[in-house]
Amino acid sequence: MSKYTKSDFGSMSEIAKRENGKAFLHDALNLTSCEVSINVVPVGFKVPFNHLHHQNEEVYIILSGAGIITVDGEQIPVVAGSAVRVATGAARTIENTGNGEMQFICIQARENSLTQFGFADAAMC
Repeated sequence: MSKYTKSDFGSMSEIAKRENGKAFLHDALNLTSCEVSINVVPVGFKVPFNHLHHQNEEVYIILSGAGIITVDGEQIPVVAGSAVRVATGAARTIENTGNGEMQFICIQARENSLTQFGFADAAMC
């Protein structure tokens, strides 16, 4: 049995052509601890609804462009290089307010489940 899973999800321009401009990696990589989506959204795009998660926090990592992430009514400006964590139970939405497409990664994982990270979970081989 292989110790890794690889998926070629395509270029950012190919992702932009997908439904909602998203590539989900959960099924493609057989992820067991999180969901990851790669997102490319056009100028003016806004998720048309607020949503929240009961068990999973989300981390938005902005790769390019600019926008606003709204959390419980508070608008948070984001640009390339911004990262925003949104806790469970908080309503959120994201919009592209920049002059070009916005590219971002969204990681969703069970809140308070991380017990080790970095070298605390590593061994020299």
